[in-house]
Amino acid sequence: ENSLAQCPTLQYKALVTVKDGTCRAGWLDYRAGFMAHSDRFDRPQGDNFVSAVDPMIIYFTSGTTGMPKMVLHLQRYPLGHILTSRFWQQVEDNGLHLTVSDSGWAKFSWGKIYGAWLSGSAVLGYDMDKFVPDKLLRVIEKYRITTFCAPATMYRFMIKEDLTQYDLSSIHHCCMAGEPLNPAVFDQWEALTGHKLYEGFGQTETPVLMANFKWITPKPGSTGKPSALYNIALVNEDGKECEIGEEGEIVIRGAKEHPPVGLTAGYLGDEEANARLWRGGDFHTGDNAWMDEDGYIWFIGRVDDVIKCSGYRIGPFEVESALMTHPAVLECAITAAPDPVRGQVVKATVVLVKNRGYEPTDELRKELQNHVKKVTAPYKYPRILEFVDELPKTISGKIRRAAIRHTDNQGDRQ
Repeated sequence: ENSLAQCPTLQYKALVTVKDGTCRAGWLDYRAGFMAHSDRFDRPQGDNFVSAVDPMIIYFTSGTTGMPKMVLHLQRYPLGHILTSRFWQQVEDNGLHLTVSDSGWAKFSWGKIYGAWLSGSAVLGYDMDKFVPDKLLRVIEKYRITTFCAPATMYRFMIKEDLTQYDLSSIHHCCMAGEPLNPAVFDQWEALTGHKLYEGFGQTETPVLMANFKWITPKPGSTGKPSALYNIALVNEDGKECEIGEEGEIVIRGAKEHPPVGLTAGYLGDEEANARLWRGGDFHTGDNAWMDEDGYIWFIGRVDDVIKCSGYRIGPFEVESALMTHPAVLECAITAAPDPVRGQVVKATVVLVKNRGYEPTDELRKELQNHVKKVTAPYKYPRILEFVDELPKTISGKIRRAAIRHTDNQGDRQ
């Protein structure tokens, strides 16, 4: 109610739950109005008519790379999530789907409203002030969840639990989005539960753009293949489509002239950002990836996250995946740290597994650095490795690498 003064055009306020039959002054009783209304719905006319291209909802980006932007979606937006739910999340008629996401974020509508309802599945609404693996696993067990979606971070924590203590037999399908999935997590989850993890990729500005859909056999660490709804391409810095194995930005071809269903109409009140978003008539995601010979997409990271060290281009996800294969590492973030000689060097910010005897010592730091050298190309190892109790994250669970870079850059200036 404190924000009402900032909404001068607001005409109606309704309470969904009214206690003791008395509605608050100045508010409408939603349930009473619903019951009193005719069951005949006449299409609105004139100024009240709503078309597919009228504004519907505004989301805010999570701010992983800077200040959040206002993302405007149109009335046709929910239709894009039919494919999201039915063919990636694989929700079921008469099933019960759980997507772990706070309300107010785009992922909330991905998994808790439009997609599942349009595909005939019931949805469990479960919000938590703080993620506790045991509590989430007990919810899955108690309510007999059939399909489940969560950020990769939550799977990283859950595989450290004794999963034999939980009855997860009701689950038929597991998927994840929000950040890249390390192959080590994929393998451990499958070994512990018998379920593969079906990774997907999308943004606040889009429905799912590429995923391990139901007809695709997942490759650990791959984002899957492009959605049939969108003309997806990977383009290099010259704007040319990439060769197999070549790194490039994920774009939707021709999206400005022929907007596909589910795609944002742009950033509200930010023409500079819109110019970057739609340059050349394509929709630019700002994310880099590469495609293998089988057509699978492999996520690298935000364009701004790529580390340029002594002439080498190093993607953070590959180094993170290498670190995650060490049993001491619970989660980690790879960022660029300023260096007077090399320009940038690879920095690892590491959270250790609790109660397993691992201590943040120089010996363990050296062990982790050597481990990365063995798993991936030696020049990609983190020259700086910092131990922390937790990583900075957005409310939606994404690691805020920009916050780590900002702290490092501030220290460098001092």
